Amino acid sequence: MWLRKDQPKRINLLLHIHHLLLCFPQSSLLSMATLSFNTTRMRTPSLPRISRPSSFTKPIKTHLSSSSSSQTLSKRHRFVSRSLPETKEETLIIKQEEETEDDDPTSELSYLDPETDAESIKEWELDFCSRPILDSRGKKIWELVVCDASLSLQVTKYFPNNVINSITLKDAIVSITQDLGVPLPEKIRFFRSQMQTIITKACKELAIKEVPSKRCLSLFLWLQERYDTVYTRHPGFQKGSLPLLSLDNPFPMNLPENLFGEKWAFVQLPYSAVREEISDFDEKFVFGATLDLDLLGIDVDENTLIPGLSVASSRAKPLAAWMNGLEVCSIEADSSKGCLILAVGISTRYVYATYKKTPVTTDEAEAWESAKKASGGLHFLAIQDDLDSDDCVGFWLLIDLPPPPV
Repeated sequence: MWLRKDQPKRINLLLHIHHLLLCFPQSSLLSMATLSFNTTRMRTPSLPRISRPSSFTKPIKTHLSSSSSSQTLSKRHRFVSRSLPETKEETLIIKQEEETEDDDPTSELSYLDPETDAESIKEWELDFCSRPILDSRGKKIWELVVCDASLSLQVTKYFPNNVINSITLKDAIVSITQDLGVPLPEKIRFFRSQMQTIITKACKELAIKEVPSKRCLSLFLWLQERYDTVYTRHPGFQKGSLPLLSLDNPFPMNLPENLFGEKWAFVQLPYSAVREEISDFDEKFVFGATLDLDLLGIDVDENTLIPGLSVASSRAKPLAAWMNGLEVCSIEADSSKGCLILAVGISTRYVYATYKKTPVTTDEAEAWESAKKASGGLHFLAIQDDLDSDDCVGFWLLIDLPPPPV
């Protein structure tokens, strides 16, 4: 079996845990709990093992109630492990690095890594939103933040609140390409649904494909860092100011029929094997998505087991193809409701599957979530022809990150 631990192949290092009932209820449920980005070294809790997989019975529907100067910024190295320094020497080095990066918080940033081929940057991540900073009029300052997934491109621009429209955004995008000599991107990802109209209009006028998605992970981390090192030092910073445009987290919807699977199982893969899987991702998988683990600074032991979900279908390739266009963000096991939640795009959440609640399945779901938290939110989705197969058709590496504080 693909999931048995006695098989030597790379992906077969997965440990088969338990097959559960797969069904798609016509119901809604409580929203997903916020998960913190935990990168400390933790050993993954062992998941309960069952000698025989449970049989797949008739699906049970569960009815649930909803209870303008520029500066340079070194790429990558700003987003490192959150682990604490262990020696006084390490603490001194960190303080020295912070002092060298102690730039003017009112300045703007326009940076392109000189070692990067500008033509290779085809996708941007973008945020256009107010910040917890007041201008001389006592109004909130807006900021455009643009980067690519590798942080080879990094741009920030401040704007007064009375010029926020698609024309301003379009002109700003064009000015980035002119100032840094980069081409217009093929795609721009953004994560705020409230800005979708403005961003979509600006992109369409420039023939850029807009992609609503929470897979803006580099942008998420950069916004967190800017909050800690830039916004809080700005003379107009307003402590305790809530984000003007908060992220949506709606109740889950019914799963579209084209996304139905037939069987599924909780699985695990050692962190070392996860890194091996994504080392030559494009050659191994036609469908799926990966993450830059070095950029994310995931700090877990190589033998730590990363939790995942394996979904089997007799139409695995069409299923993987449909999933490939959804911007899959994360999966949650809601043990209180006996279901799995699939988050895609910006604010779309589906009841991906339900299972019959028993003490065993509840323990398993809770252990799966605990393993996810222990691995810094890292988890994955694999689509197979059969749960006993040696290969998978699609592979998505996912991570739960808390939303940025702005």
